[in-house]
Amino acid sequence: MSVRLPTARLRASLRRAVRWRAAVAALGLLAAGTAHGQAGNGLQLVGANVQRHANAVLSLMAYSVVPDLTSSSLSINNASTDDPGIVMSQLGGGFTISKSFPLYLEGAIAYSRYDPTFIASNGTESRSIPTRWNTFSGTIGIGWDFPITANKELVFRPIFNASLGNVSSDLSIGKFALEQVTDRNIDFLDGGSLNAYGLGGAVMLDWEHYRETYEVDVELRYTNIHLQSFGGTASSVTGTATAQTANLWARWRAPTGLRALDRPVRYVLELSHSQYLGSQAGILGFNHLTTLGTGLELDTSAHEVFVTRIRAVVRYVFGNNVSGVSLGLAASF
Repeated sequence: MSVRLPTARLRASLRRAVRWRAAVAALGLLAAGTAHGQAGNGLQLVGANVQRHANAVLSLMAYSVVPDLTSSSLSINNASTDDPGIVMSQLGGGFTISKSFPLYLEGAIAYSRYDPTFIASNGTESRSIPTRWNTFSGTIGIGWDFPITANKELVFRPIFNASLGNVSSDLSIGKFALEQVTDRNIDFLDGGSLNAYGLGGAVMLDWEHYRETYEVDVELRYTNIHLQSFGGTASSVTGTATAQTANLWARWRAPTGLRALDRPVRYVLELSHSQYLGSQAGILGFNHLTTLGTGLELDTSAHEVFVTRIRAVVRYVFGNNVSGVSLGLAASF
């Protein structure tokens, strides 16, 4: 079983001076609108856009519920403060039980944090309301390998996926400000939560070509998972999104000529490209990401340890308006 585990968040920066504002606008997270209410009638949220935020956060969750190397570790900084306004991390893996019983199982857990700021106004005064939305999600998948070639190196793999997630809101302002906000949407911002489930599936072509002098893995995958909110603490906030991604992933491994732990040390070359087609397309300013990676792999199979291989890979990630570098660790069992 292969498990891809990023250990350093990808620090991505949008290229233009207005890059953070552009990304937030693309998310629909800052709505242009006029103040509601009159002076003396209490503060209300400008634009009343909490519902739009809920849909946007589920769209962010769409990145997390799809097993995907290119977006498994992503951080976008607020240009004005250099603090991460959006952080996403994912740990996932998949394996086929055996050639004779080709049941495929996969799973992924993910965490993301998004820090929006709302504006409350009564027509004469305005106050910013910073919040922190934490999202946890998990995805499982079950599939079956249908060999296409006689040697079973190339297989077609349909997969059924199910996801479950939760978005919780932490209002980071004092009680004195809360008491002056009369908008009903504040119910969600003040310690509210939003649950979501997802159902869908994927189809994959998987080619594993292993030889003594080199090893090649190639996966071509299309995933479609529909996310729907349920059971939130604020009835005024619901959300839907569709996680739809097409991904190509390839890895080349070959001996370096060095030895460690009584086995050859291999070098690793990786390529991954993801095209985002669902609700997540464009909300962060890009609709595709490409990853190029290189690293080393230690074979531990000669010793009685739990893992058989350990890899360290440095990856460069780029797309339209975004780029960055990350360091990843992975293990095979």
